Amino acid sequence: MNHLLGIVGPTGVGKSQFGIQLAQTYGGEIVNADSRQVYRYMDIGTAKPTPQERAIVPHHVLDVVSPNENFSLAQYQQLAVRAIEDIQQRDKLPIVVGGSGQYVWSVLEGWGIPQVAPNPEFRQSLQERADMGEGDTLHEELSAVDPLAAQRIDPRNVRRTIRALEVFTETETPFSQLQRKEAPSFNIFVIGLTADREELYRRINLRVERMIEQGLVDEVKRIVSRGFDFNMPALSSIGYRQIGQFLRGELTLPGAIQQMKFETHRFARQQYTWFRLEDTRIHWFDIQRTAASELMGPLKKFLRGSNE
Repeated sequence: MNHLLGIVGPTGVGKSQFGIQLAQTYGGEIVNADSRQVYRYMDIGTAKPTPQERAIVPHHVLDVVSPNENFSLAQYQQLAVRAIEDIQQRDKLPIVVGGSGQYVWSVLEGWGIPQVAPNPEFRQSLQERADMGEGDTLHEELSAVDPLAAQRIDPRNVRRTIRALEVFTETETPFSQLQRKEAPSFNIFVIGLTADREELYRRINLRVERMIEQGLVDEVKRIVSRGFDFNMPALSSIGYRQIGQFLRGELTLPGAIQQMKFETHRFARQQYTWFRLEDTRIHWFDIQRTAASELMGPLKKFLRGSNE
């Protein structure tokens, strides 16, 4: 069996539970494609599958690095592909589940990712410039040497801008030219979960409130007590950043919660730039309007070996 199932869509729409449901139905195992669930100790704030859920269905590429460690897209792709091949060799169905567009498409499209090691000094120097208000200038510098990469990267995404400049500096080759795609050998079926904006925001708000009830504040305190610093990229994630501001007295807890909701709404909107509703490769499933039978028919046909 070399089938591969992908489940994509915005945060809070129900991808994880749907993935578990399909894994139980079709003998599958889940490969994480959430860029924050790779970090240890960050459980509640990343909505990581619980130990009980992991006992029901095996999950892969979770808890692979500490918050202070660098973790690149190339590392993710390598771990994910290795997990997929292992699952297939055991005649199980690998199900890639997550909303991190780069992670998902690096596997499903077979991206050729530049093997350029991080340069901490270079990154820090550019980050300091961005912190001083030169983020747009950095993006303009990228446009000058690699206009295609600049077109693909949101000017607000300073980390990706810095990475593209880092690759160009190290290789003297545009980042975009090194990102060649080689179609993977998997037979792929991609399901996209979606909902209208009002419903999605409602689900996001409930999830944020549930994270607080489950103990997100104490989780952040435990992470800090382990010696991890809020300046680490992993802890700049939505939720961890705002609770950090609360713990430092920069926000009230209600203010931090409201910021978490607002930032997650914005993040969900951005995810649709990676998973477009008009993308014909994705079988979109509106969780409010689409009958399950409309999805299960094509999925069963695919699993029988026909993806026409």
